[in-house]
Amino acid sequence: MRLYKIIKKPIVTEKTSNMELVNSCYTFEVDSAATKIDIKKAILYIYWVEVSTVNTVSSRSKFKYWKKKWLQYKRREFKKAYVVLRNKKDKIDFSIIK
Repeated sequence: MRLYKIIKKPIVTEKTSNMELVNSCYTFEVDSAATKIDIKKAILYIYWVEVSTVNTVSSRSKFKYWKKKWLQYKRREFKKAYVVLRNKKDKIDFSIIK
């Protein structure tokens, strides 16, 4: 699997921003077939930072109902990766990609 196709996009919310400040943990949306080792290699290759641990969470697709349950839509499934950096002083700048 190609390293640039493993990481789809960073997830930036209020919760993930606090995690970045407190314990240098970054959150990414990754390919559903990616393993932890693949994610670790891709972060090292793209952002040039050493990774300590990688935790993954897969969310399944769900049907959501809208406007009195007569209109439904399917929410897509995706996989998230929580990446903790080895050195606490390292930062990932999302605007700079190799």
